[in-house]
Amino acid sequence: MAQPAEKISVYNLADLKNTSDDALPNYLNSLKFKQSHYLTDVRLALGYSAFAISAACFAWDYKFGFANTKTLTTAAVTVYFILNSVLTFWMFVREKGIVYEGTSPSGEFISITSKTKKNVPIYNLSITVTDKSSNKRVFKISQPFASWFDQAGQFVAQPFQELIATSVPVVGKCDPKRITVSQDLLDASPDVLNAILAANSATAVGSSTAAQAAGKAAGGKRRKA
Repeated sequence: MAQPAEKISVYNLADLKNTSDDALPNYLNSLKFKQSHYLTDVRLALGYSAFAISAACFAWDYKFGFANTKTLTTAAVTVYFILNSVLTFWMFVREKGIVYEGTSPSGEFISITSKTKKNVPIYNLSITVTDKSSNKRVFKISQPFASWFDQAGQFVAQPFQELIATSVPVVGKCDPKRITVSQDLLDASPDVLNAILAANSATAVGSSTAAQAAGKAAGGKRRKA
């Protein structure tokens, strides 16, 4: 039996944002995007390195005494300070709100940052898509959380996925069924129209092939009769 969706408080802005952030990799990875864990790996490496330095410093100080390890302790404190400074820089300058990085099935690199303003229940996304020629395009999304959370605090995936697929052409090409179309949207983003036409073309080809196969099968049966 399927488990009911987890409920959160619709008045807790942090929970709304974190749940929405978590939904991004779940959705994109389901479309065969390949997620990059480079930022997390570097952060963990810096954090564990700083911890290892402090643990080693404690161990040799406990075993040999401070007087005999002053030089090592001074060096360890210096290295620890440097590692923590680099870690702080990495988290607040390099990562700076990035919740997803990955590569689309067609090879474009996508980076997504999210943020909210204090006491304002609006989800703000900045999505940077870099193609194979290193050309970048940035897509901005600002939408109230109420668009994909119901009154009970349950996350509703379909409107959230429709928002991402409609706003970002590289996602829409991978999931054209989630694109919701308006004339204003088509005028603003021809790439969305291209994604829809490509999907309709593929559907038409598939239907035609199936019809031809069915016709041949029916013809074969009539000849045998």
